[in-house]
Amino acid sequence: MEIKIEHQPRQQRLNELGVFKWDIWKKEVSKFPWTYDSQETCYFLEGDVLVTPDGGLPVQMGKGDLVAFPAGMSCTWEITSNVKKYYYFD
Repeated sequence: MEIKIEHQPRQQRLNELGVFKWDIWKKEVSKFPWTYDSQETCYFLEGDVLVTPDGGLPVQMGKGDLVAFPAGMSCTWEITSNVKKYYYFD
């Protein structure tokens, strides 16, 4: 299972996905475990995060990134600067 990241996607791509109609999630600097029951796609408006899949390598992401997390993945989120993101679960 891998995390897919698009850095600085075009505005047109974000509009096609309907990103700006998705819900917003905010979280302060913190570290916590998470498991994805379904695929999540999100677009970071603010922040920096290091997501480490269980048994995998850490993946850096943050402001301006469009990210897809696969269903069934367990990981640890380490937020290093406050996050604000649009998100959608399939």
